[in-house]
Amino acid sequence: MKYGILMSGNEVDFMIHGLFKYSFFGHEVWITTSHVCILIVMLVIIGFAIAANVKMRHAEEIPTGFQNVVELIVEKLDGMTDGTMGKSGVKFRNYIGTIFIFILLSNLSGLLGLRPPTADYGVTLPLGLMTFTLIHFNTFKHNKLKDIWKDKCSPLPPWLPIWLPINLISDIAVPISLSLRLFANVLSGVVMMALVYGLIGKLALIWPAFLHIYLDIFSGAIQTYVFCMLTMTYIANGIGDSEA
Repeated sequence: MKYGILMSGNEVDFMIHGLFKYSFFGHEVWITTSHVCILIVMLVIIGFAIAANVKMRHAEEIPTGFQNVVELIVEKLDGMTDGTMGKSGVKFRNYIGTIFIFILLSNLSGLLGLRPPTADYGVTLPLGLMTFTLIHFNTFKHNKLKDIWKDKCSPLPPWLPIWLPINLISDIAVPISLSLRLFANVLSGVVMMALVYGLIGKLALIWPAFLHIYLDIFSGAIQTYVFCMLTMTYIANGIGDSEA
């Protein structure tokens, strides 16, 4: 049995592959399996967003069916953001909601035989860098320079910045740890499922479904929640008490 684009015949294959290439300003550029999977996930999100927008323009007073689903998703995502970030969470609902849905659908795409985009570090690292940018943008926006300096020198006094290099390293490590955690957990699931399908062949029609429940659904949902929760926590800490 073939596990989507993960398998080639009976050989185990969980690597990223180039599908076709083109020349761009004299450079050879490849369209890979990750690009195709990202495109599929984006089309699903865009299609759902358009359908939700059309439905909510003609919303019923008592929601039913698809409107009920849309309102439930928005309510849960808003509740998660507000519960973690407080009053400042209102400005970040769209960002958190977007990356939550994108990461979750990317993780669940393994159920369709696709190679999850989040199993590619080239996908998770930009997500971590976006969070890193938001953290420090809001840190400088909502705090005075002397307070930032004092925090970076903590726990020692500001005039003794011995801990400054260590605190700076910990800041730089944030996007790396965020992206690596998501990438490593998803990739490990991809590798395990590819090995299972490669080892048991035709018998893969039966019991691997239980592994998909854990590796794709449960683990995928947990990693999505962890990434978004850490993102909200870091941004809220960067804002500090200025909007509390």
